[in-house]
Amino acid sequence: MILLQSPSRFLLQILQDRVLSPDKGVDIDCQTVEFDDVRYHIQFSTRNPKVMVLSVALPVPPPEAVLYDGLPFGAIEAIKMAYGQAVQILDPPKDGFDLTMKINLKKLPSDEEQRNALLVKIASVREVVLGAPLKVLLKYLATKTVAPDVDQLVALVHRPNESFFLVPQADKVTVVYPMRFQDSTDIVLATSFLQEFVEARRTAALNNAPSCMWSAAPPLELTGAPPETLTANAGFVTFVVFPRHVEGKKLDKTVWSLLTFHAYVSYHVKCSEGFMHTRMRRRVESLIQALDRAKPDAEKKKFVQGKSFKKLSLKETSYT
Repeated sequence: MILLQSPSRFLLQILQDRVLSPDKGVDIDCQTVEFDDVRYHIQFSTRNPKVMVLSVALPVPPPEAVLYDGLPFGAIEAIKMAYGQAVQILDPPKDGFDLTMKINLKKLPSDEEQRNALLVKIASVREVVLGAPLKVLLKYLATKTVAPDVDQLVALVHRPNESFFLVPQADKVTVVYPMRFQDSTDIVLATSFLQEFVEARRTAALNNAPSCMWSAAPPLELTGAPPETLTANAGFVTFVVFPRHVEGKKLDKTVWSLLTFHAYVSYHVKCSEGFMHTRMRRRVESLIQALDRAKPDAEKKKFVQGKSFKKLSLKETSYT
């Protein structure tokens, strides 16, 4: 199984090229889109080639998702903690975007290893912003406490007009995903994939992984959720995260894995669909080749004397 990478490869490549380039650069004004409709607008100017203006548009939030000034709660603090003085948040953001930052490449660390680590972190702005509330709740779980002023059921946006839900408790955090797909084939493949995913969790090698459950009906943890969020054509997936899953360096990995679970499933569903289509095309091609070999060849119909078959009509047929 392939796990999605946190840093945007496109954004990271531009940052690395600009850091290694001479002082005189070229104007850059481009946009890119990642999975789950996260958009980036990257701008460099020759007048100040070491300053990048990065704007980020997040997925359109559903009504139940909790946002503060258009961003998930804890996002501003997470940006300041992750980037320090190298990044300045511009208020208000550019039209059509939820966040605009000015990144001063001159303020990057002089040490190459630290500089590269910060560039990777900047390219992972999606994880920093969207994963901020999830990280806050899981940090409290690591200390076996519950974050103050938090509802019993927390909705976090992860896809356009879709959210997943957290039930924070002192000893565990329950995470529930309503799995929705548009294509009928994707629904069938995703349902089968998720059921096998749950079965795979029960193997001895995965005893330390979070427990995983799948159900066609909404689980009891979603009691009190808005009715429109309780429809899922591929069922509901539930993970139970314990303090041991968020200790130390495990926290960042757990946050990213939970944040991109739906995209992870969608990726493997599309890969499975593509693999089956490839197998089907190869099978059809082999059948066509077999039929071609079975076709009678006109030259093979000739007799040894050089004569060939002739189709006679009824008028040409003589009776004795």
